[in-house]
Amino acid sequence: MPELPDLEVIRAYLAPRLAAVQIASAAVLRPLIVRNFFGDACDAPARQPRGHVVAEEDGMILVYHPMLMGRLRYGTPLKKPRTRDAFVLALADGMELRYHDAKDMGKIYLVADLSQVPGFASLGPESDDPALTPELFAERLRRHNGEVKGILTNQEFFAGIGNAYADEILWCAQIYPFRRRASLSADEIARLYGCMRNVLAKAIEVLRERVGDSIDVEVRDFLAVHGKADGECPRCGGRISEITYERIATNFCRTCQPGLMVAKGRRL
Repeated sequence: MPELPDLEVIRAYLAPRLAAVQIASAAVLRPLIVRNFFGDACDAPARQPRGHVVAEEDGMILVYHPMLMGRLRYGTPLKKPRTRDAFVLALADGMELRYHDAKDMGKIYLVADLSQVPGFASLGPESDDPALTPELFAERLRRHNGEVKGILTNQEFFAGIGNAYADEILWCAQIYPFRRRASLSADEIARLYGCMRNVLAKAIEVLRERVGDSIDVEVRDFLAVHGKADGECPRCGGRISEITYERIATNFCRTCQPGLMVAKGRRL
């Protein structure tokens, strides 16, 4: 799924292009994707984005929740919809913003208040929030039990870290993904915080250079371990392992991130 570095690059790309642009029309191609909390009459002028101006405070908020495979495309209008195109905003400047979802897992919410978006109110601070100090990180970490990777990907802990960047952060910190939170030392928690900051910041830098106009394309080939099963660890040369549990793959280096595998081969 798009994670904080992906979303930050998409936000920075779209912000200057969409701000103050009027929406000429909105087309719902896959109704399953759209949730309209303004009422049942989706085609009523007051209930849809047409005529609204992007980033203008007029009481209407359009929220994209891409989930696993949702992608946004910005550019000149396509001649015909692609398979799994779900929602299209035609803009008054001749451009369009198109949402595509290969798995139909994502959602688009039309709301008056962000609290109407399921799960939004429970989100933790963003992982790159400047106000997030090492002390606050450690304090919030202590509120959660279980395996450290599961905590990192828990959006109530901090928002923006998913499966890929959790693997990268833990590799950077040289912490076994299935360690229990209670087993982490103060030094390891400090290292985890520093790696979270550094990994996300460096990823944003790389993506800004490489994504360009193709904000609908996921770029992950620069990551150290995620998606590199059986490859060579760039730090020690050891083998990168992959463990899959409930269809979620975890990649780590057994040499740099040692841990005892028990309980059906996955837990510390």
